[in-house]
Amino acid sequence: MKKSFKLLALLLALTMILSLAACSGKNAEDSAAPTGDPAESQPADNNPDEPAAPAGKVFQVGISQYVTHPALDAATQGFIDAMNDKLGEDGWKYDLQNAAEDIPTCGTIANSFVSKNVDLIMANATPALQAAATATGDIPILGTSVTEYGVAFNIKDFNGTVGGNISGTSDLAPLDQQAEMIKEWYPDAKTVGLLYCSKEANSQYQVDTVQGYLEGMGYECKQYAFSDSNDIQAVCQTASDNSDVLYVPTDNSAAANTPIIDNICRGVTPVFAGEEGICEGCGVATLSISYYDIGYKTGEMAAEILLNGADISTMPIQYAPEFVKKYNPTICEALNITVPDGYEALG
Repeated sequence: MKKSFKLLALLLALTMILSLAACSGKNAEDSAAPTGDPAESQPADNNPDEPAAPAGKVFQVGISQYVTHPALDAATQGFIDAMNDKLGEDGWKYDLQNAAEDIPTCGTIANSFVSKNVDLIMANATPALQAAATATGDIPILGTSVTEYGVAFNIKDFNGTVGGNISGTSDLAPLDQQAEMIKEWYPDAKTVGLLYCSKEANSQYQVDTVQGYLEGMGYECKQYAFSDSNDIQAVCQTASDNSDVLYVPTDNSAAANTPIIDNICRGVTPVFAGEEGICEGCGVATLSISYYDIGYKTGEMAAEILLNGADISTMPIQYAPEFVKKYNPTICEALNITVPDGYEALG
């Protein structure tokens, strides 16, 4: 009996020792230091004043650009540069898609981003923004190069904040000052043609507003709308033939087709542009903003959302901080125009 008792005690003791050893092994495994380069979990920017992404988090961002032209390209580059500055190049990945001026393609791009469950969508230009808003009500969407958000979303009495999952930056330059620019250069002109793409709601808004200002100054105005690049040449020719001056608003389709406008109008009909890229391609003068700057600001807003959890529904639309009067020396020379004081040469 005593031998049996001693044997039982020995077996119990051995069982406890093995159990403790197993527990100790499990705890050591759980608390082991992570493998890999420790630098990979550090923020790329060592400035302690900048927010840092959670260790190991790489944000996925979809970028939808409506069409290729200098203004939108600059805005996209500004966004990318800001994100690299704020998150570090290793802190995020982006998928840049271009719709090539096709609105249905904007929808396809937006839906692909939703299916990939990206962390944020940057929509460059109004059609890209509208498509993204249709595709998702959950993923944060930041627009840029969008003239008027209230018009884009049919918001009456727009107060500067879209709400929901949408915010962004605007490329709107003061329309009254654009109308005054035409008066400054051509006070004796009689007719102004307003050339724009009928598919862009913000273009319609701009020409309607500028027309009101110009008619208040005594000009006779007529709108000339083209549907896309297929009919812009014919519409532009008609507008040039029947106008002393042309006005082209911030319009993506016009910006993508400035060589056509320039071929018709250079040395014949002066063109005043809503933005610098159009002016550089075919215009006399513009009231310019920096598209790179508004793109960069959009990137800063994205960083606030992704890193700090900023509530996009309360983020107001941001506008360009300054506007600069610029002229196109080559086209002014072709028209033999004397440039008024206070204008900077493009380039």
